[in-house]
Amino acid sequence: MVIIEKINVADIPLLHIVNDLDKDKKTPFVIFVHGFTSAKENNLHYAYYLAEKGVRVVLPEAMYHGERSKQHDTKELSIRFWKIVLNEINEINLLKEHFEERGLIDNQRIGVAGTSMGGIVTLGALTQYNWIKAAVSLMGSPCYTFLLKDQLSTLEKNGVELPLSKEEIAEQLSLLEPYDLSLHKDKLKNRPLLFWHGERDHVVPFAPTFQFYKELIPMYEETPEKLNFIADPLADHKVSREGVSALVEWFDRYL
Repeated sequence: MVIIEKINVADIPLLHIVNDLDKDKKTPFVIFVHGFTSAKENNLHYAYYLAEKGVRVVLPEAMYHGERSKQHDTKELSIRFWKIVLNEINEINLLKEHFEERGLIDNQRIGVAGTSMGGIVTLGALTQYNWIKAAVSLMGSPCYTFLLKDQLSTLEKNGVELPLSKEEIAEQLSLLEPYDLSLHKDKLKNRPLLFWHGERDHVVPFAPTFQFYKELIPMYEETPEKLNFIADPLADHKVSREGVSALVEWFDRYL
């Protein structure tokens, strides 16, 4: 039987999902981060399938989302997007430490994954934490600085007054640079990494992420099985059932 437990860790609301038989055991561990304007409950199906495989999963609530909502509209949230992303990268480390201190996870079998914003968080976290042993990005992108420039360009084209001065934009780009995996490919260190992305995605652009994947291929020459990119030619910004299954199989193999 799979248990869903609603708890708070360091003031972070989360769902803790684990098979009843594994509840008090040291298990593989996956932190799964939800997407922009979504909520932790929307990814329960991933957690259920992983728990059936013996993996302990936590679904955290991102800042300004779900239970942590401040009633910001989408535009206000968009302005805070990168603050949310960087905060989430910091918080997943707190969650890992919490479960590690309680002796509930095998620290050699920890994975991070997410959809959309959660995939962006996942790829940024790989620049910061060697304890991540395997990762899956669903509709995410590693190209932080490119995405910020693209986001600001889109706002300008839509006639929206930019919320940042040129100096503040430069400061923001400088802040994001250390988390931009496209600029720090060496930090991957051949860790297992799976991408799933719809080719018709108009929210998180497909092309930059696929280009990044192609640039990684030579780095995985000795272990090509540890790198994969599933491109769905018919999908837009919604993960297919194939993508869900691929994530579960990836962590089952590498954790």
